[in-house]
Amino acid sequence: MGAGTTAAATSRLAVVPLLLLPLLLARGAGAVSLWRPPPEAGLLGSAPGRFLTQEEHWMSQTLDHFSPTDHRQFKQRYYEFLDYHRAPNGPVFLNICGEASCSGISNNYLAVMAKKFGAALVSPEHRYYGKSSPFEDLTTENLRFLSSKQALSDLAVFRQYYQETLNAKYNRSGADNSWFVFGGSYSGALSAWFRLKFPHLTCGSLASSGVVLAVYNFTDFDKQIGESAGPECKEALQEVTRLVDGQLQSGHNSVKELFGAKMLENDGDFLYLLADAAAIAFQYGNPDVLCSPLVEAKKNGTDLVEAFARYVNDYYVGTFRASVASYDQNYLKNTTPAESSYRLWWYQVCSEVAYFQVAPKNDSVRSAKIDTRYHLDLCKNVFGEGVYPDVSMTNLYYGGTRIAGSKIVFANGSQDPWRHASKQKSSEELPSYLIECSNCGHCTDISGCPQAPSNIGGDSSKCSSPEAVNKDTTR
Repeated sequence: MGAGTTAAATSRLAVVPLLLLPLLLARGAGAVSLWRPPPEAGLLGSAPGRFLTQEEHWMSQTLDHFSPTDHRQFKQRYYEFLDYHRAPNGPVFLNICGEASCSGISNNYLAVMAKKFGAALVSPEHRYYGKSSPFEDLTTENLRFLSSKQALSDLAVFRQYYQETLNAKYNRSGADNSWFVFGGSYSGALSAWFRLKFPHLTCGSLASSGVVLAVYNFTDFDKQIGESAGPECKEALQEVTRLVDGQLQSGHNSVKELFGAKMLENDGDFLYLLADAAAIAFQYGNPDVLCSPLVEAKKNGTDLVEAFARYVNDYYVGTFRASVASYDQNYLKNTTPAESSYRLWWYQVCSEVAYFQVAPKNDSVRSAKIDTRYHLDLCKNVFGEGVYPDVSMTNLYYGGTRIAGSKIVFANGSQDPWRHASKQKSSEELPSYLIECSNCGHCTDISGCPQAPSNIGGDSSKCSSPEAVNKDTTR
């Protein structure tokens, strides 16, 4: 595969990592040791079989890795699953938990790969999320240690800590297992960045839908929604947006009640909820659940807004379990850790990566009121003056899509709007794969197609174009 090309990936939804892991796990040149937007809780339910383990383990973690005088620590939660491990020398798969509470090690395609390669699975919880909060009150001042840079150092410390734990378990010293890092979405970016910043601690990384590019005006997100929807569905969504905008402008706030969103006094917050609700169908590989009823309603001349409201209430809030209250800026001011996961992610958005999903000037699906000013006002209202995403510095630090690491595998779904913040062009040691089908969305290679509901082993028959998924184009 030549530089600057994009390949369609591959068999059983995850052949990309299966094919490349033997190469990355080998001790080759340069290898010292032999990876919503909002939190994605709606896809990570606790039904039987959804987790390999939920047994909690704890370690002491440094609060500020960049201060020579601040020696404070906090307790960080992690999980381990050793049933497949070919002890003592089998590889270790470090699965990065991201922007949500980490309830255990999910039973997804990573488990299939771990069994094949005899790997131990470990997952540390991201600082501040879930039970790994350093503070009891998450004020803006206390959030200053929440960043990707601190999180990457947490991973490095955890990697060393757990390697020593394994060595003690097997009564040996100085041994070093082969470590491979996995992550999806924001965690996918962390996976790529970890290999970039700590290449001596891992032999390679998988960045599934890894959003490595910090974006201030992310208009490509909305453009991809329109493209993924297709002409008929896109037109229906645009008409819904025009109708809702018109009702709000006329002072008819009763439209919010239709969506169970009466508490969203800020019209921008309400319109952002509707934009997110539409995007999620394409992001997670379920376009028909949204488009079929909308297109049918438009053809039959029935109320489009009511049809969209049923989708939001039944699927986005019902099946996906999205929280309407989490779109309320007053809710985002809640500083209690148990109630603050959305606040935490918005802090990372507002202070570091932006990903501002704004309406393009022309042909937008979302309301034009969801613009840069809406996002900046939200950041200021929720966190106060001075919290601003310097995306230029973030991209300068990590490289954006020009990331200059090695042995990092990027995989994206063709219909996923987040792929435009990922690396989509291959280079010699940074292979990039595009999985192409109409319901290939976010983290398809790990979680299936469609992603929700998930299929642990992967099942290409659920893809609209199984031949595109099953074809091996890595030769």
